[in-house]
Amino acid sequence: MRKQKGFSLIELLIVVAIILIIAAIAIPNLLRARIAANESSAVASLRTINTAQISYYSNYPTIGFAAVLSNLSGTCTGTTVPTSAGSCMIDTTLATGTKSGYSFTVAGTASGYAAWTNPVSPNQTGVNSFCSVQDAVVRKTGTSATTTCAGTEAPLQ
Repeated sequence: MRKQKGFSLIELLIVVAIILIIAAIAIPNLLRARIAANESSAVASLRTINTAQISYYSNYPTIGFAAVLSNLSGTCTGTTVPTSAGSCMIDTTLATGTKSGYSFTVAGTASGYAAWTNPVSPNQTGVNSFCSVQDAVVRKTGTSATTTCAGTEAPLQ
C-alpha cells in the first residue's frame, strides 16, 4: 500500500484555530489605530481651518471671518481669481464638511468664528469631538457631540 502525503484534518483545524486567535487579538488593535488616525486627521484639518480663517480675515477685512466652509474653498486655477465666496484656502474634500470619518462645521462673523468637528459614527470613526475659536487653539470637547465652541473648553495637549 502507498502512503498518502498531505495534512490530516486535525492538523488543518489546529492551523485554522491559531489563525482565528491571532485575528481576534489583532482586529481590535487595528480598529483603535484607525480611530486614532481619524482623530489626528480631524485635529490637523481643524488647524488648517484655523489658518485659512486667519488668512481669510487678512484678505477680506471688511467681511471678517468666513461664515461657512465653502467660503474657504473653491476651484481656483491659474486663470481664476479667489473671491470672498471661494477663496481657495482649503481643499474641496474638507469643504464638503466630511473628511476621515469626521464632520466639520464653521460659523463665522465679522468679529470671530467657531469651528468644530464630530465623529460621523461615534466610537467607530472617532471617540472625541474637537473645536476651535479665533485664538486658533484646538480644544477637546470630549465624547459628546459638539454643536458650538465657547473657547472655554480644555486645550488639546
